[in-house]
Amino acid sequence: MNKAKVYFTKTITPENVIKMYEMLGITLPGKVAVKVHSGEEGNQNYLRPEFMRPMVEHVNGTIVECNTAYGGARNSTEKHKKLIADHGWTKYFDVDIMDAEDPDVEWDIPNGKVLKKNLLGKNILNYDSMLVLSHFKGHPMGGFGGALKQLSIGCASTAGKCLIHSGGKISDQDIVWDNLPEQEIFLQSMADAASSVVKHFENRIAFVSMACNLSVDCDCCAVAEDPCMKDIGILASLDPVAIDQACIDLVKNSDDPGREHFLERVNSRKGTLTIDYAAELGFGTKDYELMEIK
Repeated sequence: MNKAKVYFTKTITPENVIKMYEMLGITLPGKVAVKVHSGEEGNQNYLRPEFMRPMVEHVNGTIVECNTAYGGARNSTEKHKKLIADHGWTKYFDVDIMDAEDPDVEWDIPNGKVLKKNLLGKNILNYDSMLVLSHFKGHPMGGFGGALKQLSIGCASTAGKCLIHSGGKISDQDIVWDNLPEQEIFLQSMADAASSVVKHFENRIAFVSMACNLSVDCDCCAVAEDPCMKDIGILASLDPVAIDQACIDLVKNSDDPGREHFLERVNSRKGTLTIDYAAELGFGTKDYELMEIK
């Protein structure tokens, strides 16, 4: 596999999100799903709709989300819709909670190491292409959250999230959060699930990641730590593995005093194994060329 191209700028503005996307040389066809993290109630670090607005409008996209599988303000369609409105998303965009209505869509993962199927909100079938706008940051379970997390847990229905977290054993909300499988199984399950989304949107998917508000906690946390590092920049790629690897490498190569705290979260959860597993599945490469755009 040839080196993937990852475009990078240190200057974080809505205009530069569009600029990095345009460097990819792709025009996403048809109806475009724009996957974002809309933020848990109480979270202070998620990227606001005002920041995302120019990019979403640039591709004439629809914001897509799915319900969660844990307590909070996003684990039912009714509550989730209210929070999305409270956070201002519906002020600017059409928003589609893809698993608002049953049944889920089931996609086979014939070469999955752990999962042999993925469960997703059925409305994903209404889209011709996908733009994954990721807020790169830490994560309490996965170590970090980026493009691969958006593809896997982010696109999975509530049942699909349970399936990923339980290593394929449970697909309902009877999941016991203090009795989960080994961490490596969970991380492999994320890679398996992500592979099915990339396969579905093959050659019709693009990734832009904002490495900013760098907390060790995810936007899914109602009580999240404040950022521990300075903002790094915006990255764009057609390869989800390469863009996540590049984000991790930029953190590793930073001289920011908060770097060790951030990496402790990543390493204590073995987070980079998700990148390794995804590369093994062959839907992306860790071998990339970082092309800095001034």
